[in-house]
Amino acid sequence: MNKFILIATIASLACVAHGAISHGTHAETLKHNSHVNEDGSYKLDYATSNGISAQEEGFGGHHASGGFSYYSPEGELIQLSYLADENGFNPQGNHLPTPPPIPPQILKSLEYIRLHPYDEEAAHRQQLQQQQHRPQQQAHLKQFQNVAAHIRRPAQRRHF
Repeated sequence: MNKFILIATIASLACVAHGAISHGTHAETLKHNSHVNEDGSYKLDYATSNGISAQEEGFGGHHASGGFSYYSPEGELIQLSYLADENGFNPQGNHLPTPPPIPPQILKSLEYIRLHPYDEEAAHRQQLQQQQHRPQQQAHLKQFQNVAAHIRRPAQRRHF
């Protein structure tokens, strides 16, 4: 776990250094705190003079939450917060794209499904009934085919 914190801190500082170099400015580290407990919980945060900051806390690879902020090349403040747990990584930020709204037809379908849950027993009963009617249907079909074949035959002339 300590290696993870060390690597995360080094990677964060490398990103800060890369950002400073690519924009032609020098940023000073204003704050850097890292605390790892014996139970696996940890907390870290840092801030630089060019407006980059980050913070994170978590517990032994099971849970992490935090956020970071920086200024885009256009001068816009970008802020992102996140939660990482058994449900995956869930970021939130105003700059992130959002999906289009769900069409009304889909919402209506979902509501219908919610109000009419699938009844497995009823479906099984219906399937059994269909299987029971199948022999009768096949018998009717055979009778129909016999009648149809008889109708199609040309009339035979009888000689007296």
